[in-house]
Amino acid sequence: MQTTSVEFIPESSLKSKTAFEYMYRQYYRQLCLFASQYVNSDECEEVVQDVMLWLWENRMVFSPEIPLKSFLFAAVKNKCTNKNVRKHIRKQVLETISLTLSPFECPTYSEEQEVRALLHKALLEIPIEYRITFEMNRFGRLTYNEIALRTGVSPKTVAYRISQTLKVLRRNLRDYIV
Repeated sequence: MQTTSVEFIPESSLKSKTAFEYMYRQYYRQLCLFASQYVNSDECEEVVQDVMLWLWENRMVFSPEIPLKSFLFAAVKNKCTNKNVRKHIRKQVLETISLTLSPFECPTYSEEQEVRALLHKALLEIPIEYRITFEMNRFGRLTYNEIALRTGVSPKTVAYRISQTLKVLRRNLRDYIV
C-alpha cells in the first residue's frame, strides 16, 4: 500500500484542503516576517491572512504562471503597499479637513445628538442583515472578508449591503452631509 506524504503535494493541486493547509503552514511565518518590512506588526498577520483567504476563495480558478512562492510574496508586498497608501491618503484628508474647518464650523453637542438620532432612525429603516453588516464594518471596523466569514456570505454581498446602506444614509442625512 502506497501512501503519499503531504510534503510532496505539487503547487498546482492547491484545490485540495490538505495541500492548501500544507502550503499555508509552510509560508505563513515567512510571509508575516516579509510583511513586517512594510507594515506594523499588528497588521502583518491581517495582510497575510487576507492574501491566503483570497487564494483559498480563488483556488478553483487559480493556476499560477509564476511559482506559488513568488506569487505569495508579491501579493503580500502589494497588499502592504496598498494599505500604506490608504493610510497616507486618509492622513492627508484628515489634515486637510482640520486645516480648513474653523472652530466655529464644528457641530455643537445638540447638533451632534440630532445627527446621531437621525442616523439611528435611518439604520432602523434598512433590512437587519444590511444594518448588521454595515455596523460590523463601520463601527466594528471589520473588513469585508472578516464580515463575510462571520455572516456566511460572500465579500461581494457584504460590499453590496454596505453600498445600499450608504445610499439610504446619504438620502436621509443629506442635509447634514458636507
